[in-house]
Amino acid sequence: MIFRFLFFINFFFSNFAIANSDFVEGVTKTEIFFGQSAALTGPAKSLGLNMQKGILSAFVEVNNNGGVNGRKLRLKSLDDHYEPETAIKNIYHLIDKEKVFSLIGGVGTPTSKAIVPIIKKSKKLYIGPLTGASFLRSSHVNTVVNIRSSYFQEIKEMVLRLKNDLKIKRIAIFYQNDSYGIDGLNALEKSVKEINKGLKIVSRGSYLRNTMAIKTALLNIKKAKPDAIIIIGTYSPAAHFIKWSEKLKIKSKLFLSVSFVGVSELAKKLKNSKSLVFVTQVVPFPYNKKGRLLKNYHRAMKKIKSSNKIGFVSLEGYIVGRIVIEALKRAGKKLTNKSFKKVFKSKKSNFNIDGLRLSYTKKNNQGSNKVFLTRIFKGRVLPLKNLKAFYKKIK
Repeated sequence: MIFRFLFFINFFFSNFAIANSDFVEGVTKTEIFFGQSAALTGPAKSLGLNMQKGILSAFVEVNNNGGVNGRKLRLKSLDDHYEPETAIKNIYHLIDKEKVFSLIGGVGTPTSKAIVPIIKKSKKLYIGPLTGASFLRSSHVNTVVNIRSSYFQEIKEMVLRLKNDLKIKRIAIFYQNDSYGIDGLNALEKSVKEINKGLKIVSRGSYLRNTMAIKTALLNIKKAKPDAIIIIGTYSPAAHFIKWSEKLKIKSKLFLSVSFVGVSELAKKLKNSKSLVFVTQVVPFPYNKKGRLLKNYHRAMKKIKSSNKIGFVSLEGYIVGRIVIEALKRAGKKLTNKSFKKVFKSKKSNFNIDGLRLSYTKKNNQGSNKVFLTRIFKGRVLPLKNLKAFYKKIK
């Protein structure tokens, strides 16, 4: 009797183990679930909402064609208000409660810095965060898959253009006083040191995240009389700073910022500004339909009735979604975390997304090194090749 009982117990648990050996969190026979924590409300909400729309447009596009290996892709998005503490709660919920397969499209440096250790412990991937922070490219190569260029690459391009195209040497920086802004400050200091040639950072001013407290920084920067001001922040405080610079008749009428600022929203807020405002970008100019990538992007955004969200951030989200789709195809129908990660670490970790090429290796988790230039003019965003045309305007 005891022998039969033990045999039954052994048989039951052996079969249970076999049945569950194929179980992968976030993956069913018909669906794959992804999680996103991003700013969906608050001063940086446009970044989170547009990133979400871009990813969704790619997911809906593939779902309408049967999904990936017979599975539809689902996205669960939670609002973190661009605050690290909330992002931590969201990630625990997405991993422990929602049981998502992977994390995708997070927004911001401070939030990413808070959640990456949690994601690393879960052994899941964090794909396509909207940030160029250096720590995501060095310390977390096996956890993070970056799509975009780094802030250092963006800022070095700015400094080169200021020096070579405009012959400017005196630079000030206005930055968000957290890991995002400090990463930008470090990138500027490193760029100035590398390029040298008489370049000098004459003033540094900061503000608190999710606030408009720019007064002290602005007054200090004004005293230094810089020729150009680099802004490392989000669109609302950046616009506020530029408008008040004009009101206080600060010497510099030249402002530059990185892609994370959210150029579309910044342009709207600076519709009546007479300052020269330039923003670096990490994806192609999205407002036309030249080439397969942009044609497919516009079509996908139209499908989810989000044509009004066309812009750099939603295009980045679309590219993130497309990279995920291609990686899932390569990982095969018997999808596991291991097979998914291997896609980004094999010798064939090269991606061609409708002409946009990205590549990864075991030691390099950054897909693209491209940096583009844009200008804000009368509420519009225009593409640029360099800043040479503006030399006479600032002299």
